[in-house]
Amino acid sequence: MLHLRMIVPSGRSLDAVKLIESTVGTTHLVVLPGAARDPAGDVVMCDVAREAGDELLSRLRELRIDQDGSIAVGNIDLSLSTRADAAEKEAPGEPADAVIWEQLTGATHEESSLSITYCAFMILATMIAACGVVLDNAVLIVGAMAVGPEFGPLAGVCTAVVRRAPKLAARSLIALLVGFAAAIAATTLFSLGMDALDLFTRERLDGDRPNTSFIWQPDPFSFVVALLAGAAGTLSLTSAKSGALVGVAISVTTVPAGANAAVALSYGEVGQMWGSVEQLLLNLFGIMLAGIVTLYGQKLLWRTQRGQWRRPSARTPKG
Repeated sequence: MLHLRMIVPSGRSLDAVKLIESTVGTTHLVVLPGAARDPAGDVVMCDVAREAGDELLSRLRELRIDQDGSIAVGNIDLSLSTRADAAEKEAPGEPADAVIWEQLTGATHEESSLSITYCAFMILATMIAACGVVLDNAVLIVGAMAVGPEFGPLAGVCTAVVRRAPKLAARSLIALLVGFAAAIAATTLFSLGMDALDLFTRERLDGDRPNTSFIWQPDPFSFVVALLAGAAGTLSLTSAKSGALVGVAISVTTVPAGANAAVALSYGEVGQMWGSVEQLLLNLFGIMLAGIVTLYGQKLLWRTQRGQWRRPSARTPKG
């Protein structure tokens, strides 16, 4: 379930309370008249089943509570209440299938910020992958995939397209492009430095690499895996099952492709460099395409259930 804490202008508290009471899957309604000081107003709190959360948030925003007051949303990890159990039963659908669009937009907005930390993770992940490429070490490649933060901006692009948010799309694309450009540039210098120390050699790059040669040799399976990973990653975000993102991160060849392009560039291996760039672009496109299609599918499913959110006169619990 979700916990909502709102500061509502006193003249609109009655409307907010009526809306909450008429929304299926709500319980534990608390109203504290005049309790808020900044901004001034009434404090209204309630718990709502995740399945009904998005509709309730949308209608609360129609009351302009987010502009003249505030709406804070938190996840409830444990609720020992028979009333909460009843609220979840009467809400249509399953919690894992529910999408909180405002929450998704906020999360992707944060994850797609072009920050020093984001660029540092991109650079470090690409450098780790560069070591894996030269040593033909699959363990290092997997580690680099897990460290790379590129799925945040990719998810931001997908969310922006579905929600028609051009500012979020531009922000995410800038973070994606600048992040990879900085990582490839830094890793090229890193490769030159490792070569000067005789730790990287052209012979290792050009030699047989049975574990990592696929990185610069894209094929139809690369695109198929990117599509599957994009769908899985999007579902993990919308269903709050973030643990699945680790599996997504180590299934696509984005960071390793950027690393292979950087090392190849440092040695003037144009063929490997362009093959790596093609692999990178193929994976990025596949992930975004699958993410957009997945979100549109979830949005369509949400719209078909929208008419069920308001509390019916005769409740029919699910299950």
